[in-house]
Amino acid sequence: MTGWEKFRTKLFLFGVGLARRMTLGVRVVLIEKNRICLVRHTYVAGWHFPGGGIEPGETARNSAVREVLEETGYRIEGPLKLFGVYLNAGVSVRDHVLVFTCREFKEERTFKPGMEIADAGWFDRQELPEGTTEGTKQRLQEIFEGKEPTSLW
Repeated sequence: MTGWEKFRTKLFLFGVGLARRMTLGVRVVLIEKNRICLVRHTYVAGWHFPGGGIEPGETARNSAVREVLEETGYRIEGPLKLFGVYLNAGVSVRDHVLVFTCREFKEERTFKPGMEIADAGWFDRQELPEGTTEGTKQRLQEIFEGKEPTSLW
């Protein structure tokens, strides 16, 4: 691609981004035997999988690795497997979430509550904490029980 073609492509994609204003995020289902890791945010109710928004120039995998470490203290050490892509219409009709599963990770630091994450913990997937979100419950049924995946969070 010539310099002009690169510039023109970047300009076009910038314009599309302004017009569509799509957002893309990741969630990671950390699995240890029959347990899963969930976090509770300070700014939204419920228990969720760790994750967050993909930053400009960041790959989905790098975002997932970064978010898990930031929110839980665990470092991803094995493969992240893309499980599904969901429209999070409850937040915005423009918000999409990529859900990954991971079974290989290591505690790098002990979790400490902060400005974004109030709590984090490991839970038996059959005994989820009160307040676990419906989207989180549905993903667990899809992952562990073979329930037909939906396209909506």
